[in-house]
Amino acid sequence: MKKIGIIVAMDKELRQLQQLFGESHVRVEKCGIGKVNAALGAQRMISEFHPDVIVSSGCAGGNGDEVNVYDVVVSTELAYHDVYCGAAMGGSVYGQVQGLPARFQADPELLAKVREAEQKAEALAMPRLHFGLIATGDWFVDSKEKMRQILSHFPEAKAVDMESAAIAQTCYLNNVPFISLRVISDIPLRDNNASQYHDFWARIADNSFQVTKTIIESLSL
Repeated sequence: MKKIGIIVAMDKELRQLQQLFGESHVRVEKCGIGKVNAALGAQRMISEFHPDVIVSSGCAGGNGDEVNVYDVVVSTELAYHDVYCGAAMGGSVYGQVQGLPARFQADPELLAKVREAEQKAEALAMPRLHFGLIATGDWFVDSKEKMRQILSHFPEAKAVDMESAAIAQTCYLNNVPFISLRVISDIPLRDNNASQYHDFWARIADNSFQVTKTIIESLSL
């Protein structure tokens, strides 16, 4: 049985997932909001728990006509939307930390297991899964203008959050398999002043993260 480390940013995400996992091989921890907190939390998880796999979970803003609130975006790759070292630093592309990959790739074996779990989720009428790029930065995206600015560099992004790429970078440096599973709380291009985000937490049911449990159970085998 693989040891799974799950990292979330906020107390309300922590509560949702802690009530789903009581097994000793799964640890759920809160890192705090933003890239620095995420990296510190991931390193602490690796150093203390020594997981075989790390998962970034919680919520995110979604993008795309087919993506809806309560769906789940699964990272195939991750990038920073607020990092640019510039042409003078050796030709780094937008979103790339100098000396590191332009995009951090999700572990292919984990992705294969998630795709297998997708069939089970569909059979149980759980929220839809979408696979693609997650863009991370130290912004809370509360306006269409902010979202459009991110999409000008990453038009294919399926979700935006404030932690996943930083956790991915920490896992990359520590050689720990990583994937991000983010429940969509709002669609910024269809929203106004983050009203969908606040409504998400007002209406969320106790089993809204059940699809995350179904996926993570498949990763531990």
